[in-house]
Amino acid sequence: MAGRGCLDFGLGNIALLADEQSRSISAENPNGAKGGGAKAKAGKDSASSLLGLGWKCRPCITIPKGKTVTLAEVKGPGVIRHIWITVSEKAYRSHVLRIYWDGEKTPSVEVPLGDFFCCPHAKRTKVLSLPINVNPSGGFNSYWPMPFRKHAKITVENQYWDDQSGFFYQVDYALTDVPKEAAYFHAQFRMGMTTRENPDFVVLDGVKGKGHYVGTALGWNQFSDGWWGEGEMKFYLDGDGKFPTICTTGTEDYFGGAWCFKDTFSAPFLGYPMWEQEPNKHPKHGLYRWHIMDPIRFDHEIRATMQALGWWQNRKYEPLTDELSSVAYWYQAEPHAAFPKLPDMKGRAPR
Repeated sequence: MAGRGCLDFGLGNIALLADEQSRSISAENPNGAKGGGAKAKAGKDSASSLLGLGWKCRPCITIPKGKTVTLAEVKGPGVIRHIWITVSEKAYRSHVLRIYWDGEKTPSVEVPLGDFFCCPHAKRTKVLSLPINVNPSGGFNSYWPMPFRKHAKITVENQYWDDQSGFFYQVDYALTDVPKEAAYFHAQFRMGMTTRENPDFVVLDGVKGKGHYVGTALGWNQFSDGWWGEGEMKFYLDGDGKFPTICTTGTEDYFGGAWCFKDTFSAPFLGYPMWEQEPNKHPKHGLYRWHIMDPIRFDHEIRATMQALGWWQNRKYEPLTDELSSVAYWYQAEPHAAFPKLPDMKGRAPR
């Protein structure tokens, strides 16, 4: 089971033996070393002061304001199987998650922390899907398999104006061979306003290389009355010009619903877990769609867009001026093209 076995998942093969070494990094074992957990000493005023060595003496860390902390650094080959994080909501948009593969200078993942886990608008939302779970109260879980060959590095930057205490995390991984056909995991955040003249929001562009698109998480600030979800998700593949190869029939259709949703839901591959409509506030929406059973393959490039489109009074489609944010998830062979500059904290602040 060496090599390809690193990517085998599910109950169907859970009984199979594999040539792997299981490891985990957390505040209690910062290096993931074998036999390296629970070695922190309790401070005299800590909650563990009466328990001593080997107990719960360092369950979390503090990330100073303006600083970047390395959560995990691992020599390969191997695969990250699970990431768990919990922290206060003020960190959801102000903290940036970055992941680097095999010593690369620019990250393959660069996303505000909450948005990576399908919690846009810096709002806690319960999500019950296959690769992303968010459980009460704010337990972030990622099960995206992330193979690497030489090195993996996960960092979090605190761009908030205060220190962030109580940052809990765990990274579960396996040291194992990685097959040559295994691609690297990527995720990219974008945010912007649509207009009536140009209602197309760019979810992903500028990707170069061979790979497959595996997911979209979307945050939507609705600034118009009425129904907002008639826009089409479009995928332009490998030289497509004005017209896409893959075109959906509407926003609620792409995210697996129908007829204006009318309710929230969270399912293994798609969901609309967030619909917030408070008095005197504009509506907020959060959605996700995982292309796990239907990955979108590309040989050398991909571009993805979402239209902001609603209904006008006379039952005609109406382009909308709304604010959208997105996370695109995909796998590709490295090297990857440069990401657009991430909006600063003010530029991505929730409304």
